[in-house]
Order: sequence, then C-alpha cells, then structure tokens
Amino acid sequence: MNDTPQTSSAPPVTAPHPRIQVVPLVAMLVAVLALAAAAWSWSDSRERIRDLKTELGRRLADSGKDVNESVLLARNADDAMRQIGEKVSHIESQMTTSQQQQAALESMYKDLAQGRDQWTLAEIEQVLLTAAQQLQLAGNVKAAIIALEGADTRLQRLNKPQFTALRRAIAADLANLRAAPSVDEVGMSARIEALVAHHMDWPLASAQASEAVPAPRSVRAANFGQELWAELKHLVQIRRVEGNEAVLLPPDQAYFLRENLRLRLLSARLALMSRDQAAFRADLLAVSNMLERYFNTRDAGVADAIREVQRLASLQIAIKLPGINASLAALDAYKGNP
Repeated sequence: MNDTPQTSSAPPVTAPHPRIQVVPLVAMLVAVLALAAAAWSWSDSRERIRDLKTELGRRLADSGKDVNESVLLARNADDAMRQIGEKVSHIESQMTTSQQQQAALESMYKDLAQGRDQWTLAEIEQVLLTAAQQLQLAGNVKAAIIALEGADTRLQRLNKPQFTALRRAIAADLANLRAAPSVDEVGMSARIEALVAHHMDWPLASAQASEAVPAPRSVRAANFGQELWAELKHLVQIRRVEGNEAVLLPPDQAYFLRENLRLRLLSARLALMSRDQAAFRADLLAVSNMLERYFNTRDAGVADAIREVQRLASLQIAIKLPGINASLAALDAYKGNP
C-alpha cells in the first residue's frame, strides 16, 4: 500500500519510523496465515466433501442394496400373498363345495328320515288294522296284544316326540285288552277235536249186547229137541233200547249218522273261532241229542262224550272285547297333521 503524494500544502515528509515497517510484514503474515488457513480449510472441506461423497456413495449403495432387498422381499411377499390368495380361494371353494354337500346331505337325511317315518307309520297302520280284524272276526285278544306291543316297540326305537300321542293311545288300548276276560279257544278247540277223533269208536244203540244171557248148552242134554231149542235161542235175541229209530238204522245210515255227528262238532269249532255263541251251543246240543238218541249211552266212552259236550255247551264264548279305536284315531290324526 503506497500513499499518493499530495501537491497541496502538506507537512514536510519525514522519514518513516522503523515500527511502521512491521505492519506490512504482519499483514503479509496474516494474509499468508489466512491463505494457509483457507487452503487448509479448503483442503479439509474437500477431504470432508470427499468423505461425505464416499459415505454418501456407500450409503447410497447400501440403500440400493436395501432397496433391492426390499424389492426382492416385496416380490417374495407378493408371491407369498398370491399363493396365500390362491390357497384361500381354493379353501373357500372347498368350503363352498363342502357346504353344498352338507346341505345336500341334510336334505337327503331329512327326506330319508321322513321316508323312514312314513314307512314305519305305514307298517304300524297295517299292524293295527290286522289287530282290529283279529279282534272283530276271531276275537283273538292275544294276537291283538302282540301286534300292539310290536307297534309300540317300533315307535320307541324311533324315539320322536311327535309319536307321543300315538304311543299313549296304544298303551291305553293295551291296558283295556289285558284287562278283558279271556276265552281259552285253543283248549276248547282241542277238546272238540278229541271228540271228533273218537266219534267212530262210539257204539250205536242198535249194536248193544242183549241183556238176556243165553242158557249154556247142557252137556247132559237128553234129546235132539233140547239142543235145537238152544240153537234157536242163540239165533233170536231180545235187545232193549230207548228209541225205535236206532234199531231201524241200516249200516249205510249209520255211516251218515257218524258223519253228521262229526260235521256238527266241526261246525261247533268254527262257531267257537267266530265267537258265535248261538251256533256254538246249538251244534253242541244237537251232538248231545244225537249221542243220547242213537248211541249206546251205557258205554263209558259215549257217556263221557255226552258229559264233555254238555260242559262245552255251558261255556260262554261271546265276550264283548274292547277295540283299538283310540290307536287308529291317533294314527289318523298324526297322518292328517304330521
């Protein structure tokens, strides 16, 4: 830095003081130091910038790697999500199919259950009708009881509340049938069959032995006349019978008499099975009259047969039996309102 001389009046130039020369040196030194500091700062800044660039590049590289990894992970996640979506779709499809199959099975089960119930009801109805016919036509209480017990057992196996009223009606009819008086049809029929089996063994009144006992031939007969008289007495026999019709029965009519007796006994057995009290008693009384009129009542077999026929005729077979109307009504009510 040089001072420009002035032409105006100025003080006289004096010699510079030695201390004033140090300032430029200091300034130069300061400038040099400043330059050095600037250079060092520039260098340091450059180094820092380089380091920052390096760090930034490294970090960018790491970031790129992370990005690549993130992209790869995202792709893997997308693949996994796509696979999961496919599996979910497949599972949903299977669930839909399973639900449809379950609904179809439930529908089939309901139809099958309804069909089974209808089939069971049809069988029970047939059993009840058969039991009613047995009671009305044959008066077979035991068969009706067995039929009702079988129907109740089938309903018990189903174990459904809608059959409660029907089971109660069946139980009421069973109680009435069990309390009804019974007729030993089997035993009475066997007794009549026994009479039929022996009807050919009973002797007719016309064949009974004469009460007159012929006199034995005397070994000491003196003449031929006495022997002839004895022979004539063997040829002519006097028999005692209670009626004249039996004596006049020829052998062919005796056969028809026995057949008529057998038919009367069989007719009485049919009347027993049909619970026809009047026909049953009329047939047995006719058999008793035939035995007393045409057969030998002194014979033990004939006498036993007459007593047996009279005992059978005195029995009561026309018993008023309860029906199963309650069971039939309950079944009709269920069929009307299933």
